Amino acid sequence: MRKLTFACLVSAIALSQPAFAQDTAQDAAQEPSDGDIVVTANRTSSLLSKTPIAMSAVSGDDLISSGITNPTQLEETVPNLSIVRGNGLQITIRGVTSTDGTEKGDPSAAFMVNGIYLARPQAQEVSFFDIERIEVLRGPQGTLYGRNSTAGVVNILTVQPKFEFGARADVTYGNYDALNATAVVNIPAGDSLAFRVAANVDRRNNYIIDGNAGDGIGLSPFKDNKTIRLSALFKPSPDLSLLLVGDYSWQKGNPTNGVSPSNFFSNIVSGARPTFERPSYRNPSNRAGRLLATAQAQQAARDNTDDGIMGELNYTMGNVTLTYLGSYRESERREFSNLGTGAVSADFVGRYWQTSHELRLAYGGDGPLQAQIGGYYFKERSGIAFFINNLLAPNTRFGFPQEPTVAENKSVFGQATYEIAPDVRLTGGVRYSSDLKSRVGATVLDAYSSIGNSYSVGTFLGRTTFQTNNAKRTFSKVTWRAGIDYDSPLGLIFASVSTGYKAGGFNDGCETGKGPGCALPAAALYYDPETLTAYESGFKFKVSDAVRFNGTVFHYDYKGLQLSAVTNACGGPCQVTSNAGSAKVDGVELDANVQATEHFNIRLALNYLNARYGQFKPQPTIDFAGRALNRSPKWSWIVGVNYTVPVGDGKIVFDAQTAGRGQYELTDLANFAYFYQPSTTKSDVSVTYTAPDDRFYVAAFAENLENNLVLTGAGTGAFGTVTFSDPRLIGVRAGVKF
Repeated sequence: MRKLTFACLVSAIALSQPAFAQDTAQDAAQEPSDGDIVVTANRTSSLLSKTPIAMSAVSGDDLISSGITNPTQLEETVPNLSIVRGNGLQITIRGVTSTDGTEKGDPSAAFMVNGIYLARPQAQEVSFFDIERIEVLRGPQGTLYGRNSTAGVVNILTVQPKFEFGARADVTYGNYDALNATAVVNIPAGDSLAFRVAANVDRRNNYIIDGNAGDGIGLSPFKDNKTIRLSALFKPSPDLSLLLVGDYSWQKGNPTNGVSPSNFFSNIVSGARPTFERPSYRNPSNRAGRLLATAQAQQAARDNTDDGIMGELNYTMGNVTLTYLGSYRESERREFSNLGTGAVSADFVGRYWQTSHELRLAYGGDGPLQAQIGGYYFKERSGIAFFINNLLAPNTRFGFPQEPTVAENKSVFGQATYEIAPDVRLTGGVRYSSDLKSRVGATVLDAYSSIGNSYSVGTFLGRTTFQTNNAKRTFSKVTWRAGIDYDSPLGLIFASVSTGYKAGGFNDGCETGKGPGCALPAAALYYDPETLTAYESGFKFKVSDAVRFNGTVFHYDYKGLQLSAVTNACGGPCQVTSNAGSAKVDGVELDANVQATEHFNIRLALNYLNARYGQFKPQPTIDFAGRALNRSPKWSWIVGVNYTVPVGDGKIVFDAQTAGRGQYELTDLANFAYFYQPSTTKSDVSVTYTAPDDRFYVAAFAENLENNLVLTGAGTGAFGTVTFSDPRLIGVRAGVKF
């Protein structure tokens, strides 16, 4: 299967389909009001306030007004969520995460676009443009979503074509030469067919300061991405809808995103030991923290493409709806980088494709029973080559040619809700998942006549194979969910027990006796699945017309959590994943929205999280029991206000928000270095004028007024770096609708 072209996508529009469950939302006789929103978290439409799941939903308009243009900014509105840039996106929900961004690794949180699971974290760094809403489900979703949803689900839903002409344009410009611009055109082609075209440009310079500007090796732009999305909706009757979405993106820029650990820490202690000495946090100035003083070995560059097509068919027959959801996606990655703080050059080439197919049958209506059953198939295949120059000896390339790596998942599932008494419902669901993973590859050392860097490689002389990286493994698991909810006079009250599962896998090498040169025992080669059982209860109250109050309390039994670290286990640096015995997670999430007056709104949130290891001894003398999981602050909170001043038929909106997070761990497991991020705050302000009938808007904003550098990752050793989130951003944004 070769790269999709736009010609293929346009041709496919004439032949194919879909329509998300959100399309049926308008037929659900549930109209949102007072800040409520229609969601599809249960694969059927319901109001957020009536959905018995701990979840957050952000509308597309709110994304624009809040200036949220990429996934890393979602943590500003979603409790106990962290999304950071590592080797792709690393999503942490309630302390549950994965740091394995390799071709064989899986995330713990399922990242989806229009219900399509995106397997590679590198493909998840998408720009938010022409979005209907984003839904974030917290906790395992092992029944309806299934694959790799131990932590939860992030689902981005794009705007469908509409049966009326429309167009809009939005642009944001800020410091660091940041430009995010979107143009959308919606074209009806009769009463039953409509098309939508949306295009986006997302560019900015690097936040890191180049400490060796005279060497001619630059750090900017950090990203220079362009994306186009084509959608077609065919709806010949209220009972049948057919939608196709095709997209193509070019992702360019400089992937350098880390600085020396010494920028932020002194007295860095590493190495196996029974104690847990911390380094000293320097609290550097903003400029000192962002300075990369080391000379770079080569010009780092990213030149990637990502494209795909997806479709969904909905056909309703009375109280029964048949849904098919299918997709095919391809990615190509070509990246030149500098490891650590820049002294060693490396390059990566990768080709990936994935396909998925889901068939669901849902029964609904006015009766007490709501039910759905379905089946799911997913397959991913990739070939990669990652090489590090002059690491082990001059004029050599240490690397990992791996092809193919294959992942396959087959699942069947069902879930039913029954109203056992007026306003009281029981829900039960079950899913059977079967996973296969395999890989063929090697760890090698290639010799050349000369090597300067990745741009300057001489004649190939020969290859030494350190080890063969051949492995194959199958896993299976039954996951389930049971819950009860009650529509009380104040609002929804719910409780549930649910389970999640993520398949195991393998490290580099091959099992003793399985082939020439294979010398690893199975216990060292393979790692087991991770599983999670969540106990949760909560409420979604509308105390009055002016006050909404939500709360959730939860406890997790988390077993076999997969922990990844870069070690020298294979003759050079390679990633090794192992299972920790267990972890426990307890938490409380509270949020409120208060419409104090007609023009004055207050939003509040307070979260408590105690995510810690239960049983984990990486070495016999080192016991992690009771230590906190990474990126899991015990306390976090949000206070925001919004004040509207009418101006004729238009309005001016003043908005201010401060978010705080307590101290959290950033432990480097490979080196037993116990980095951390101290308690911090982030304050944002904006002022927006919106013209009558929302014809256009103009705004000015400032984000992270404190100019704090919040650490998102830390490591020591030869390639140790520290990464951080956005510094202070200021700018303007404007938009117009037709």
